[in-house]
Amino acid sequence: MIRVLIADDQGMVRTGFTVFLSGQPDIEVVGEAADGREAVERAAELKPDVVLMDVRMPNMNGLEATRELMARGGATKVLILTTFDLDDYVYEALRAGASGFLLKDASATQLAEAVRVVAVGEALIAPAVTKRLITEFARLGSPRPVPGRRLDELTERETEVLLLVAQALSNQEIAEKLFVAEQTVKTHVGRVLMKLGLRDRAQAIVFAYESGLVRPGE
Repeated sequence: MIRVLIADDQGMVRTGFTVFLSGQPDIEVVGEAADGREAVERAAELKPDVVLMDVRMPNMNGLEATRELMARGGATKVLILTTFDLDDYVYEALRAGASGFLLKDASATQLAEAVRVVAVGEALIAPAVTKRLITEFARLGSPRPVPGRRLDELTERETEVLLLVAQALSNQEIAEKLFVAEQTVKTHVGRVLMKLGLRDRAQAIVFAYESGLVRPGE
């Protein structure tokens, strides 16, 4: 079972998510939180696999809560709930350790699938988000230094896989491009994350841009 904590300051939103997700055979909602501070406290107590985290909440916003959760370690993943017309947190949320983003107007089916994708360590970054993220990297200009993480530790194939991960491609899509088995891609991705000390694919995407391996527009 995938254990989920729902953090949103709107009671009706929490109830709606809880009702739907609880009806899934492989998902269990273990708790709710009405603000960022409560989300951090409940996550420490309940140790969910995934936290559905709203961005705009009182006491502590979702970005700050995500940063604090990741600083505490553990295996909990964060799936940010956002409305892209309003929220400018995509880049910072990824750097804080979020594993994905979900539009608040997503369908119930998309919500459940998003939870499953993030729970297994995949990055959930929709094309609209990727475009916005790349725009932000272009605005930042030169690559940032990434302490303790060196591209020369990767093999040529691992670097190639990282480039494709940075395009938000799935393992299956990467396998098709490289003409290899999907399991082989999973192995390469795992080695890339291990060698670079990255939590998941979302962090790998950020690293690829910040290190200069990928540049906006390429």
